[in-house]
Amino acid sequence: MHDTLQRVFGYPQFRDGQEAAIGAVLAGRSAAAIFPTGSGKSLCYQLPALLLPHLTLVVSPLLALMQDQLAFLQRHGIAAASIDSAQSRDEVNAVMARARAGELKILMISVERLKNERFRNFLQQVRISLLVVDEAHCISEWGHNFRPDYLKLPEYQRQFRIPQALLLTATATPKVIADMQAKFAIAPGDVVTTGFYRPNLNLLVEPVGSQDKQRRLVEWLGGRVGQPSIVYVTLQKTAEQIAQHLSRNAIPATAYHAGLPNEQREAIQKQFMAGQLNCIVATIAFGMGIDKADIRNVVHFDLPKSIENYSQEIGRAGRDGQPSDCLVLANRDSLNVLENFVYGDTPELEGIRRVLDELKGALPDGQWEFLLGPLADQSNIRQLPLKTLLVQLELRGLIAPRYAYFAEYRFKFLVEPEVLLAKFEGERRDFVSAIIQTSSRARTWATVNFDALYQQHRAERGRVVKALDFFQERRWIELESKQMTEVYSLLVSDFDPHALSLELYACFAQHEVSEIARIHAMLALFASEQCLGHRLARYFGDEQAPERCGHCSVCHGQVACLPEPPALPALEQRDFPGLCSGFIHRHQEHNGHSPSAECLTRFLCGISVPLFTKLKARALPGFSALEAYPYADVREWVAAWSLEGQAQTA
Repeated sequence: MHDTLQRVFGYPQFRDGQEAAIGAVLAGRSAAAIFPTGSGKSLCYQLPALLLPHLTLVVSPLLALMQDQLAFLQRHGIAAASIDSAQSRDEVNAVMARARAGELKILMISVERLKNERFRNFLQQVRISLLVVDEAHCISEWGHNFRPDYLKLPEYQRQFRIPQALLLTATATPKVIADMQAKFAIAPGDVVTTGFYRPNLNLLVEPVGSQDKQRRLVEWLGGRVGQPSIVYVTLQKTAEQIAQHLSRNAIPATAYHAGLPNEQREAIQKQFMAGQLNCIVATIAFGMGIDKADIRNVVHFDLPKSIENYSQEIGRAGRDGQPSDCLVLANRDSLNVLENFVYGDTPELEGIRRVLDELKGALPDGQWEFLLGPLADQSNIRQLPLKTLLVQLELRGLIAPRYAYFAEYRFKFLVEPEVLLAKFEGERRDFVSAIIQTSSRARTWATVNFDALYQQHRAERGRVVKALDFFQERRWIELESKQMTEVYSLLVSDFDPHALSLELYACFAQHEVSEIARIHAMLALFASEQCLGHRLARYFGDEQAPERCGHCSVCHGQVACLPEPPALPALEQRDFPGLCSGFIHRHQEHNGHSPSAECLTRFLCGISVPLFTKLKARALPGFSALEAYPYADVREWVAAWSLEGQAQTA
């Protein structure tokens, strides 16, 4: 272990916690490494991967994270590769061929890749020593960015006979750690935490009114021109505006957000890493996988989404151990925007009921097949909360995921069909002939007919897909697949859709309450009279941090009293019919009934749901007209109007 550390990685000794985590893995046990951002979590899988006999499979939530770690591994001569959505089919095939041949030590994938039928077939053929779950807090419903697909990872570990798992995260509260530990059956002694306190980060909170924020940002960064800095904002349009404003004020800055083309984002990231760009104004799309040691300043122009997000974002500063400043320009003005993100992810009761009715309709077959996009449109539930709803149904034992497959496979011959047939004999030749004969052929592409193949030749779908993959590998055909279809088994037939939809809705509503509480816990941190470093460490269960760090704004005697947002005109003075009549009319034309109070509230607060795309609601004058108001207040106002309308109709 020590020899490999020195010889391959060039480090004379381990950092705090690394040896304990690596030792557990090399002893054949599952482990969790919970270290602050930039404390060397990645080494905890990179080093064991070289000493374990088979492949190490790393599940990572972001492409940027994978690319950054791959570049590091390749620099150290470690055989590693990734499979991601940006690759061509040929590139994916080449990676899988290397893994089959035992040429790879590390393979990095996104969690979504595990739903891919072809990829799962491939994993059955490869021996895997270790499953690594990066950003492992995503597996917990109590975590700050729960990803429903992560919940299935323990099952995948069993399915692919992977003997042990290693979980990595920088931001897990004690509740989240307990959840992770239970799901992967990790012994308490193999949960390695090193504390969250960072002595070199100066945590500064300044109360600033909205009208003064840009001026204060220019003033603060003006004395730091040339130092690598990240300014975090909530919205894409704010990133563009602030980057322009800084540049006009002699602070060269570039905007970075998910709305930019992929190549542009990659170019910005490379320039920042290389020191050609020093100031990035970014949404949270920027930062995952950014392992730049000398970031001196992190500014939150807008409030972060939670204490966990704040911790993760400031954790990008000062990884070289040198003093770095982390400033929050704090007020309550953008509070409603943050809360609206939360409210938008709570499905309407009617939408949940539609999903359950779909499920009931599939009962005679005992199998439920659907495409996520159309189901989201039909139920008017965004895709992430819809995935959460499906996981809730799994946890209640109503459904079990079987597999996902591409509904359509089509291929183009790269050799003549006769040449392809001539390569096989006997039963195999008959099987290949059946694929060719049953596939409906247009001018160039032939679409595979799985039903006909099964009915006429008893050819199982899995065998057909494997054969097509083999033909593609041999360059005899070009293969395309599309329309990812989810397949679930129905385990319970006698559920009550009405009672269950109320129960599930209550579950989402409870989650909404806890997420809003998370936002207010963050405000309480920023307005705290206690040392910020100590309070932040305690939130993550670290009792070892000093009671007074000496390098935060509270220790400097500056307790932040956050200014209230500017007063808004009373909702009673707003013109409900003027704002809503166009939308109500369009909704009635399209759906045959009026929108619910919840639906109208989302329209007025500018919260996108699938239905609004269909109705082109963004183009209507009332869309987002009340986004500055608290969502709960708008909901109450709309409900009162709806009751009044019903009373008038009666």
